[in-house]
Amino acid sequence: MSGRVRLVLVRHGESVWNVEERYQGQADSGLTAAGREQAEAAAAALLDRFGRPDLVVSSDLPRAWDTATAYLRHLDVEAKQDARLREADIGTWAGRPFTEIAEEHPDDLAAIVRGEDLRRGGGETFADMRRRVWQALVDAAAMTTGDATVVLFTHGGPIRVAAAAALRLPVPGHLGFAPPVNASLTVIGYAGELKNNAVVEYNAPTTWAARAARAD
Repeated sequence: MSGRVRLVLVRHGESVWNVEERYQGQADSGLTAAGREQAEAAAAALLDRFGRPDLVVSSDLPRAWDTATAYLRHLDVEAKQDARLREADIGTWAGRPFTEIAEEHPDDLAAIVRGEDLRRGGGETFADMRRRVWQALVDAAAMTTGDATVVLFTHGGPIRVAAAAALRLPVPGHLGFAPPVNASLTVIGYAGELKNNAVVEYNAPTTWAARAARAD
């Protein structure tokens, strides 16, 4: 990397558990029919706005990879998979309805709202996720030369912590960012670890049908 890198973070399309209002974490429920349509809309928006990217990287979870596939069909580039772009590990909460967790763990949820960084379901902390996600972005930027565009397909939690990290907000600074809607675009201008980075755009929808999950 020798220039400023435009990091375009794309949230995956609508998943089955988004609709059913279940926590997902690193488990996966697959895209809905609407989610596949959203992936196509995101692909069209990416091509129109940014042209051919210098690099494409995706979370290896199916809902993100399937969203990336809709975009890659229009390009002659291969995407790299990076497990560091996965959603947060939320342990035993994965796959469970929001309402059940609210009933069983009200104190944990209240603590999270207050800004405490708990291991939800015995998984990882937000600080853990932020470190791995930010390093994935730094490594992706390092693979480019000059002014470049990197498109990354990921999840709501990673997008929020990446925005907070770009602005050097202390953990849990991501709580100030609303959950990104499905198939939305967030753009980070990355200049280097010791330079000023910018959140150029946050949570820009690519389709009217997009929705935000209530949880990461």
